[in-house]
Amino acid sequence: MPGPHHFLHQWWTLGSAACALLAAAGVVFAQTGGGELGTCTLEPGATGSVVRIIDAETVLLDGGIEVRLIGALAPRSPDLRPDAEPWLLEQEATAALRELTLGRTVTLATSGRSRDRYGRNLAHLFIDRDGERVWVQGEMLRMGHARAYGLPGSHACMRELLAHENVARKAGMGIWANGAYRVRSARHTRDLLRRRNAYEIVAGEVAKVSVTKARTYINFGRDWRNDFTAGIEARVLRANPEWAKSLSELEGRRVEVRGWIQYRNGPYIDIDDVSQIVPADEQLPGPTPPRPDAMTSSGRSAPHAKEKRPEPEAPGALDL
Repeated sequence: MPGPHHFLHQWWTLGSAACALLAAAGVVFAQTGGGELGTCTLEPGATGSVVRIIDAETVLLDGGIEVRLIGALAPRSPDLRPDAEPWLLEQEATAALRELTLGRTVTLATSGRSRDRYGRNLAHLFIDRDGERVWVQGEMLRMGHARAYGLPGSHACMRELLAHENVARKAGMGIWANGAYRVRSARHTRDLLRRRNAYEIVAGEVAKVSVTKARTYINFGRDWRNDFTAGIEARVLRANPEWAKSLSELEGRRVEVRGWIQYRNGPYIDIDDVSQIVPADEQLPGPTPPRPDAMTSSGRSAPHAKEKRPEPEAPGALDL
């Protein structure tokens, strides 16, 4: 039976190997129900003009539609007082989103959950810039203005999102140059508890994988009442059976877990998707940049664009 390193590495590379060929033609294909390959497709939706930037991850379209950029979590000031000084990273992210989208026509694309709890539309945004289709989420992540994330029911395209994030992480760009967004240690439980309800990336060595009827627990210490733990509900395990089988072999491995910090017998992150826990020593590959003579998902040839030299290490973007 393959170990966790083999299986979880395969989760990134098998999808990208197939995607590299299709991405070169601008084609994407359906995400599996189990999520093992992490490939994705998005359903093209409405178009509209961006008339206002509400914040670093939300835009207002003509017609009064608010759209939240699902998959790209923008920085927010840790100081929530009304008289707090402006948070530079938030200002920079907002300015980048404004530069990308304000006054432009955007195409919305969706997969899974379509609205958040505040009634805002959840969508991926695409714009045309100098004859090139640009994935807004990918650009925000690649420039270091956001972190990749998902919500229950909306984890589509996480491999692509994480590949774009990884470009900025490796280069130390944007938020990744600021200590507020560093990867947290699983051993520093008091530090994690101070960040309850915050989205964090936590790294540490797995001490024990415990299986119960309701969920599986990834324990990062021997004291499960106080140490950091990640939990995976049975429904998530049933949806990803091969991945579920490999989890026990994570013991002794160093992994990264991403999600919102909760308190549940110590700091805790709920795992709703396989993308939230990966070996910390894995390098996420970036898909091949799409060719200028790309095919659209409808199978029609896209207009020929003047070839541009791709930026170093920039992963390929999604297309519709």
